[in-house]
Amino acid sequence: MRGSALDGDVRAGVRDVSPLLLGIVPFALVAGIAAVEAGLGLAEAVGMSVIVFAGASQLAALDLLGSDAPLAVVVGTAAVINLRMVMYSASIAPHFAAYGRRVRAGLAYLLTDQAYALSVAEFAENDDRSRWRYYVGAGASLWIVWQVGTVVGVVVGAGVPDAWGLTFAVPLVFLALLVPAMKDRPTTAAGVAAGAVAVVAAGLPLNLGLLVGAVSGIVVGLVTEAVER
Repeated sequence: MRGSALDGDVRAGVRDVSPLLLGIVPFALVAGIAAVEAGLGLAEAVGMSVIVFAGASQLAALDLLGSDAPLAVVVGTAAVINLRMVMYSASIAPHFAAYGRRVRAGLAYLLTDQAYALSVAEFAENDDRSRWRYYVGAGASLWIVWQVGTVVGVVVGAGVPDAWGLTFAVPLVFLALLVPAMKDRPTTAAGVAAGAVAVVAAGLPLNLGLLVGAVSGIVVGLVTEAVER
């Protein structure tokens, strides 16, 4: 009975995340296509997808790599974009405090916006749920779809003629992510500021425009939120 219940926790995570996977597929395909546009081969693209496993920062890093930006700028930009994961980690950590360090490290690797949101909501409503199994059910499903989608994107992107110019796909994806995220005044101010600064700073040396824009957006969002309190 107990084993069956635990398996049910994994299935519950897979079930709850399934509707969200439809939105992950095109995102992963674009990441694969962007890897090809940046000059990465299949092994390099898949390696990056496995190691990074973070959509927005991965696309930003690929865009910078395609522009021959210094590695420090690429890593710094990806880190700034993923700063929200620090807040996610602090929020969900109490639910995993009883597990060992190795288990928590593995769970940290699977942390995404979707896995975090689903897990926190489920844990608040269902005290009997196995925390790590539900979380892994959701997180591993996202991971598998992301990796498969990236591979398909690389294969498709490699077969598309250069004349088609698929580079437009990356900014379109960012716009698709940005608009729904602008839910209130702080997030709207952050998005507008980041975009405006990135455009103005596009001519900065070392391709620092995107990094400066990301940092500016975070600062503006925090200031706007503080003023509203």
